[in-house]
Amino acid sequence: MTDRLQVEQLLRELHAARLDGDLERLCKLFSPDARLRIAGSSDGKPIAIAASGSGQIRSWLSMLIKTFRLSRYRLLSLTVDGSRAAAHWRVDIHSKITGVMSPTELVDLVEVREERIAAYTEFFVPC
Repeated sequence: MTDRLQVEQLLRELHAARLDGDLERLCKLFSPDARLRIAGSSDGKPIAIAASGSGQIRSWLSMLIKTFRLSRYRLLSLTVDGSRAAAHWRVDIHSKITGVMSPTELVDLVEVREERIAAYTEFFVPC
């Protein structure tokens, strides 16, 4: 059984590592066989990412860190139910390529197993 406080702390650490752009710290939060999905749209174009296992997840997280910088983080809500959690948050996403900044709302759905992220789904939409 996963403790509520542990799940909350794991999500807060996930967001902190994303904000810091710390790939190693991020990757350590995921179990070796984790699943990651990210879905949303930007400039009216759909974006979808799917990865399974630590190798694929590391590749996608590395690309996200190299491409985007996050700032003005605000956690709007966090709900934990056993080993599952949902986080609603807002952040400014800055493209390191184009220089464009976009205020964005995100929702993370997370499943925790053995104190690590086993499944992570993120939905995002620019505000």
